[in-house]
Amino acid sequence: MYHPSTVIITIFAFILTMVMIFIRPKNMNEAIPATIGAVLVFLSGSVSLVDLLDISSKVTGAAVTIIATIVMAIILESFGFFKWTAALMLKVSKGSGIRLFWYTLLLCFLMTLFFNNDGSILITTPILILILKHLGLKKRQMIPYLLSGALIATASSAPIGVSNIVNLIALKIIGMDLYLHTAMMFVPGTLGLLFLSYLLYLVFRKELPKQLRYHSYSIPLHQNNRYHPLKKNSEDIFDKHKKLMIQMLIFVFIMRISLFVASFIGISVSLVAVIGSIGLLVWRWIKIGVSPKDMLLKTPWHILIFAFNMYIIIYGLHNIGLTNFLVEQLGTLVHGSLFHASITMGVLTGVLSNLFNNHPALMVATITLTEMGLQPLTLKTVYLANIIGSDIGSLLLPIGTLATLIWMHILRANKITITWMEYLRVTIIVIPPTLIFTLVSLYFWLLLVYV
Repeated sequence: MYHPSTVIITIFAFILTMVMIFIRPKNMNEAIPATIGAVLVFLSGSVSLVDLLDISSKVTGAAVTIIATIVMAIILESFGFFKWTAALMLKVSKGSGIRLFWYTLLLCFLMTLFFNNDGSILITTPILILILKHLGLKKRQMIPYLLSGALIATASSAPIGVSNIVNLIALKIIGMDLYLHTAMMFVPGTLGLLFLSYLLYLVFRKELPKQLRYHSYSIPLHQNNRYHPLKKNSEDIFDKHKKLMIQMLIFVFIMRISLFVASFIGISVSLVAVIGSIGLLVWRWIKIGVSPKDMLLKTPWHILIFAFNMYIIIYGLHNIGLTNFLVEQLGTLVHGSLFHASITMGVLTGVLSNLFNNHPALMVATITLTEMGLQPLTLKTVYLANIIGSDIGSLLLPIGTLATLIWMHILRANKITITWMEYLRVTIIVIPPTLIFTLVSLYFWLLLVYV
């Protein structure tokens, strides 16, 4: 038993951290409140030095993997890949606002698949803002693209564990490899995304412009600020850079596949990710003469600090008895019907994610599961239900995920305001049914394949 002061300080540290992350005073980096909270938890005595070593073993590999994939995204940006993508999207949409909507969803899905959900938000949101502003769309017409893109980009981390840092940490806790996670989750997760996409289209179909007005404008493709005109009928921008862009896409795709191969044969996933990012850095240095030194400043090292310190806070809550309390309250539910357990835990994790953010919600839920003495298949099924609740259910409110908080910040920086009511007006319609549909799909998929 811990001293009452230890319990009080630990709970206070958690609440303080969550409040500061949500309000982000003066655009404070989320790693700062997480660090403050972690220091308070450690000083309270609810987390020991031995615990810190255990936390390092669970968090470091996941954080390194995510950072390595974000490095790849930064490298592609220096090649002009994302501005080239903006030009390509305008070309293939052929003046149709509806086509642009579906290509927006596809882009956001692929960026999360190739990188991760936070990286996808950082990549796709500026691309979409660039496209929509130059098309001369009003804010009301921008919302379907921006909001739908953000929801799909974040929810797309459900099918594969490597697309979300908290998923990777949870995999380590549960003792499940990346390959098995994807084999069990990819089909139901993708079905859920298709369902969500269709619901978003039904909600926004009347607001999508039927015909887009093209404007002649220029976008820089390289750091040397050379500009190329982007017009409806211009092929120069595509033909000149198409070969290089395709080569980079193939490289990133091969590296992505390598992560799953590494997981399957027991090689460190983080090591493979680092090797891939180093290889792309060297290629860039040779191709356009940009030294890798810029990565020291551009790489979001705070992600590692944020993940490590958040887990310290959760570990403190675990040590003072939170998970024991949850085990007692949820034990009968989880040990009953597998279908009922999956739906209940998935919805519960989604609710907790919207209240406290999905990082702590999924960590607490995962640690709780490991102490319930569940059968292997039941443990994995309910864990995957938690992932769905964390990655999809968390999207009901914009504070549910770090990715949506980043998205709101990017919009504000570009003088685009989407209010909570405008956000909730959509998510209250599309997120609850998508959550239930995906959880049911998971149950029947595992029943079909694994039982």
